[in-house]
Amino acid sequence: MKRKLLKFLKIVVSIFASITAVIASALFWPMPELAPPKKHDILIVKSINVIDVKSGEVIENRDVLIKDNIILSIDAGALTEEYTDVLLIDGSNKYLIPGLWDMHTHSNQHSEWLHHPLFIANGVTGIRDMSGQLHQKDSYWVGSNERLQWNAELDANKRVTPRYVLQSSYQIDGASSVPNGFPEFFKLQKNGDVDSLLHFYKKENVDFIKVYQQILPQYYEELALKAPRHGLHIAGHKPVFISLENAILLGQRSFEHGRVFMFEAFPNAEGLRNSKDWKKFYSQSKKSMVGDFDLDSAIRLMELMKEHDAHWVPTLQTLKFEAFAHDPSFIENSNLNYISNVRKKLWWGIDVKNNAKRNLSEDSKGLSTDFYNASREQVKMAHKIGVPIMAGTDVTDSYVFAGFSLHDELEDLTKSGLSNLEALQSATLVPAKFAKMDGHYGSVENGKIADLVILNENPLEDITNSKTIDGVIMNGIYYNPDKIEELKNYTKTIAQDFHMNVKVFFSFLNSPLIRVQFKD
Repeated sequence: MKRKLLKFLKIVVSIFASITAVIASALFWPMPELAPPKKHDILIVKSINVIDVKSGEVIENRDVLIKDNIILSIDAGALTEEYTDVLLIDGSNKYLIPGLWDMHTHSNQHSEWLHHPLFIANGVTGIRDMSGQLHQKDSYWVGSNERLQWNAELDANKRVTPRYVLQSSYQIDGASSVPNGFPEFFKLQKNGDVDSLLHFYKKENVDFIKVYQQILPQYYEELALKAPRHGLHIAGHKPVFISLENAILLGQRSFEHGRVFMFEAFPNAEGLRNSKDWKKFYSQSKKSMVGDFDLDSAIRLMELMKEHDAHWVPTLQTLKFEAFAHDPSFIENSNLNYISNVRKKLWWGIDVKNNAKRNLSEDSKGLSTDFYNASREQVKMAHKIGVPIMAGTDVTDSYVFAGFSLHDELEDLTKSGLSNLEALQSATLVPAKFAKMDGHYGSVENGKIADLVILNENPLEDITNSKTIDGVIMNGIYYNPDKIEELKNYTKTIAQDFHMNVKVFFSFLNSPLIRVQFKD
């Protein structure tokens, strides 16, 4: 008996050792690099129709001369004979637009394989990442230093990546968002914490402090008042315990997600702000937020946002997912091929199950759809009043796909009252102005950076034509149709790779920031 037991234990130990060796090997297994195509000092796009996103005009049959990544001329005929080393691109019967920006994303340590290629393949050349780190590198989330390094490698033609515009802090949410063992000032619980936090993030080359839901009013106010002294601003969620009016007046520059006005324009809004258990209060108030929506109150707040140039990023794709999580025609999405198996099972799969159950229950049937539809109506109202709207998707939230979902967001914005031109502006001119970079980005003009997208069809006629991408120009690189397919196939292959899935799983597991977020 002892021999059998000993033999059995040896087998178990051997199996465990083998599994451990396989996992360890996968964790350190190098992933294949994606080399950028050849960079050209001079490119000429011949005979293309240029879309002016400022006026909505189509300037037909133009030659666009690009040198050292700058648009030098948009003429009826560029003089190609002046240049000896030039890449000619045939733009006949095609349309040229500025590179698109996604103004609400979440990048992580695997984005260079799972997100960046898809952004570029979909014509998304700029993103505002709404994630960050605390005082040390995280196994999952990236911080400003990593994103700025990606930008530098883009400029040096060493990396395929969109430009990371406006660097974010970690989400500032009070004590609940900070794991044990991290500096106490991140929790914002005592005098001096705000100053310490702002000094820290200024040194980290951050542009804005991303505020979240549970930050206490006194610290939010101090952050908002002191951040500009450090050259920073406030952006993110509308905190639960603070009125939208106060947040606008205190200078928060952008508000994220589609429920902003529903939190504020229902009879018990003040009760929500003062509740000791706001999550329970919110859960009990959902039907009232939609059914008892106070139109006059919402209009007043929208007018205040317009007056103070506060931008709204509705991220309608997140509400759409919640609304249709029970619908197989929505859930069975071919873009799932680009998502790692670990994410599909451990994050998205659980999210689908929970939301589907909620949508089909007697108590909340149809409520998520009501929120989605109500948010679209409020986008229509806000836009009509003059609130600046920016397109954002909330990558990596459930069923939000890097690159692809921005085009879905543009379509949803047109269904919410924006014209095709205004939807295009929400991903080009408006975010460039918000970032104070419109001198270099946001439109196809002489002297601007040549981050450009070539389309087969005119998006001013139908916004879904933004998906008809024939080519992307960025940093002197031309991604032709073959290269675009190569980018997509690269990520599709990586997403199914065993080694990548092991890396993703253990990055989840080892991240104290992820553990705190999931616990909360």
